[in-house]
Formats: sequence, structure tokens, C-alpha cells
Amino acid sequence: MAINVDIPELGESVTEAILVEWLKQDGEYVEVDEPVCLIETDKADAELPAPAAGLLKTLNSDGDMIRVGQTVAEIDPEGKPGLERGGSREQVKEPTEVAAEGAEDQVGEDGLSPAVRRLVTENDLDPSAILGTGKDGRITKDDVLEVLSNEASQSAVLEPVGEPNPAHLSSTPVVKESVGGVRREPLTRIRKRIAKTLVKAQQTAAMLTTFNEVDMTGIYELRKLYKEPFTEKHGISLGLMSFFVRAAVIALQDYPAVNASLEEEDVVYHDYVHMGIAVSTERGLVVPVLKNADQMSFAEIESEIKRVAFEARDANLSINDLSGGTFSITNGGGFGSMLS
Repeated sequence: MAINVDIPELGESVTEAILVEWLKQDGEYVEVDEPVCLIETDKADAELPAPAAGLLKTLNSDGDMIRVGQTVAEIDPEGKPGLERGGSREQVKEPTEVAAEGAEDQVGEDGLSPAVRRLVTENDLDPSAILGTGKDGRITKDDVLEVLSNEASQSAVLEPVGEPNPAHLSSTPVVKESVGGVRREPLTRIRKRIAKTLVKAQQTAAMLTTFNEVDMTGIYELRKLYKEPFTEKHGISLGLMSFFVRAAVIALQDYPAVNASLEEEDVVYHDYVHMGIAVSTERGLVVPVLKNADQMSFAEIESEIKRVAFEARDANLSINDLSGGTFSITNGGGFGSMLS
């Protein structure tokens, strides 16, 4: 019996994604937990792992819009390595040959694969101006990323040193026109999502704003006293966010209704705290989740915040990193804000 490869929960408010490209071809044998495709959401890119070992049957194409819960592939667990679906061992071609032919079949009339076409379109590039290094001179994804990388390096914006990231680079606005002091820039997908979410919140949420001052003198003195020994022992700085997280955890344990959620006609109470930490990135605001924050020490909280912050800014957060939050914290103090 075939096993479905479904799109899992992708994080708070995320209901759809783009199937960027298949990492495994139709009919290819895959191992359990082996990445089979790359998907892109408004908040991050992620690889979708195989739930079982067997022969892969793809149900969608590169560039397709997909939704949470949708089945994008099936795996035949009775399939064996080296045997294509419906064939014999003698008919099997080398994996590299199969992959090459699969990629060739997916090339459109313009000579571009769906993934390459999407990158070219999103960044308003001229395909004829890109030197293709693929088979028969075709343009590959790396060719497009190389062009984007060169453009980014020529801009005045400082970027982290590292391999070019398609989602990160595509967030650079492309100016369409400038007439009479009016400039238009296309919204990125994540900016569109943020705008829609804010409008929806205004229409459907119970709006409440409250502001309270807290005397942080004791925490600053405590941090000053233990900052160096804390770093020496744990290898990470003692910041303020760990105090905020611990304070929120204690408050949520005292008032569990605030840590609950609504699902249709039920109130769902959580006996754990999965704390979302808002992180500002070039792509927009993302909210990675610290799982079981109520069980973490100060050092564990600081280490996990540092990890997800780096992953968020490099657009490398996994689906698991973005899903399951029960409460979120945003800290606008770094921007001089008194209230966010």
C-alpha cells in the first residue's frame, strides 16, 4: 500500500507554499527521512523528508502552489533500490541519467525549468542575458543565483559573507519606475502576506493595547554580576531575552488560559509552553519557536535563541522551527520602541 507524502503544518498562519523543486525524481528509490523536495513558504524554505523508504511517485510539478495537508507524492514501500516502477533491473538506468532525463522533461518551451523560470520572473531578469552552464547551454538555478549574487555585491547594502540564498537575495526590491518623485517597488511574497495578515487581524481580532513599566534594576545588577562567569561556563552571553522568556513562562503557568488556543468550538489548553520569538530579517518578520521553553534553563534559552536567530536571517529555518507556537514575544527595544 502506497504511503502518502503530505505537506505538514508549516508554522503559524501559513497555509500554502510553493514546491520549488523535486530533489528526487519520479520513480527514484528514496530512503526514509531523505529529502525529496524543496518547498518555500512566506517565512522560510524547507526540505520535505520521505516518511518511508521505497519508490517515489510525484503528484505535483516544480513551481506548483501547494497547501498544508496536500499529498504531493506517494511512496511504494515494496519497491527496491535499482528497480524502476513497472520495470525490471535490466531496464534500469543510472540514477544520474534518470535525473537528467527528468529535468529535461520538465523544461518548457522557453528552455527554462519551473524553478529557474520562477527565479527569473521574481527578479525581473532577462534570460537571454544569462550565460547557461547546464546541458546544451541551458540556464540552471545556480546560473541565476550567480547573477543575483553579482547584482547584490554591487549594491550599497552589506550582506553576510556566504553562499547566495535564493529567498534572501530575492528580497532585494527591483525598482520598476520613478516618475515625478513617485517610486514603485514590487512587494515580496512575505510582505504581501504580512499586509494581508495585519488587515485580517484588524477585522477579526479583539484588539487590546496595554502598557506597563517594569523596574529592571534587579535584573541588570544580576546580569552584571553573573555575565562573565555565565559566559565562561556555558559559552554564550547572558542576555535579557532569557529573562523575558522565563517571566512569560511563569505567567503562562499561572494563567493557562493565555497559553490556550481556539479550535472551532473548543478551547485547547497546552500543558507546555512553545515560545515564539519574533526575529526581524531581510525577508520580513518570522517567528521561530522554542519548543518546551518551560523546561529550559537560562543557558538553553540563550543558546536556542541564538541558533534560531541565525537560521532565520539565513532563511534556513526548518518547518519544525516555525510550527507549534503557543505564545509569542517580540522585542522592539532594539529599535528604541517603548511598545510594539
